[in-house]
Amino acid sequence: MENISFKIDNLGKPSITSPIELSTVIGDSIVNYVPDNEGILYSIDANTDSTSVELNPDTILEKAGPRQKIFFDPKHVHAAIATCGGLCPGLNDVIRSIVRCLWLRYGVRRISGIQYGYRGLLPESSYPIIPLDPDVVDDIHKIGGTMLGSSRGGGERTEELVDALERLNINILFTIGGDGTQKGSLKIANEIEKRGLKIAVVGIPKTIDNDLSFIEKSFGFETAVSLAAQAVSAAHTEAHSAINGVGLVKVMGRESGFIAAHTALAVHEANFVLIPEVPFELEGDNGLLAHLERRLARRNHAVIIVAEGAAEELMHGEAHTDESGNKILPDVGIFLKDKIKAYFKEKNIPVNLKYIDPSYMIRSAPACASDSVYCSRLGTNAVHAAMAGKTKVLIGLVHNTFVHLPIEAVVSRRKKVDTEGSLWRDVLEATQQPISMTNK
Repeated sequence: MENISFKIDNLGKPSITSPIELSTVIGDSIVNYVPDNEGILYSIDANTDSTSVELNPDTILEKAGPRQKIFFDPKHVHAAIATCGGLCPGLNDVIRSIVRCLWLRYGVRRISGIQYGYRGLLPESSYPIIPLDPDVVDDIHKIGGTMLGSSRGGGERTEELVDALERLNINILFTIGGDGTQKGSLKIANEIEKRGLKIAVVGIPKTIDNDLSFIEKSFGFETAVSLAAQAVSAAHTEAHSAINGVGLVKVMGRESGFIAAHTALAVHEANFVLIPEVPFELEGDNGLLAHLERRLARRNHAVIIVAEGAAEELMHGEAHTDESGNKILPDVGIFLKDKIKAYFKEKNIPVNLKYIDPSYMIRSAPACASDSVYCSRLGTNAVHAAMAGKTKVLIGLVHNTFVHLPIEAVVSRRKKVDTEGSLWRDVLEATQQPISMTNK
């Protein structure tokens, strides 16, 4: 937490009375506005040997929600929405929520959908802006993907993107995306500030890997776990029904193994969970292959869940990145499948291995009910923040409370599974796998 400030930037002092009529009185049974001085503590750890808690305003998270005074006059607002990066369950739900809140709650009548992420704003783009209203977005939450289209890249062309915002007279930009998208948002907001413009930039956290710092979960994560659990159950059925059956399932997780860990706890049918945060070896008496052999001798079947970023150090692939700056990883699923087959062939032990990679089926699925609820609330809180003149801000859930988070803090580091924490401890208990699978 060193040098991390949760202070939120504002475009100026809000002076316009909100068209949303709520209460300022506590206890009158009418829903209230949220004042700027209302927040929560990020760190809630306590030590019984300590008797005092220091309150630093920069370390208090500002609560999200509608303000009594807003910065923008709704009649003059032109809002834009862009979805960037890979697909994720819930994108359409967020778009729908933003549009409906702007239109129905604030009376904003100029809402533009930017096609194919940041690329839709670049000078060479041939993709027209899509006018949005409640009728256009009414049923989009029932289908997967994004009605606006998505793409990687373009976010690094900051000056051209801000030129486009000026040219279109956009004064609120909603960016729906993960780490790369939000880094681009921050650069855009900084350029806006440099030019002295009054354009709010508000992010909504979209990363199916759940690897954005300081927030409990990004949208789409629960849907991903639910669908990954179905794949693991299928792998278990195949493995359990065969002689020396091995079910191998690859799930998403470039640098963080949250999907793999939660999926293992959801089904309790995995025997090995391999994540980027926990190095392992293949060979040797304490390597994965020897443990797998012992498991098959004992139980005749085994199920392995592997996150896509696991075992990178074992594959020695060349370092390449995609247009969002993400590392292009070798396929760990194929790698493990080949290694397992070769190991048991050399030992003349027959195995029946089934490999399942449900990644794109998961990414393109509609959001489950709980994710849809989350997306709806993220969208409305993003609108409230933008209309109040908040900028360089991301909407997140912390301690079950919707809060404003500075984009700069969120993208400063990746969230990873704490290998000394309770989540990984519970995974080890569920799988009964060794605490370490290295030979040191």
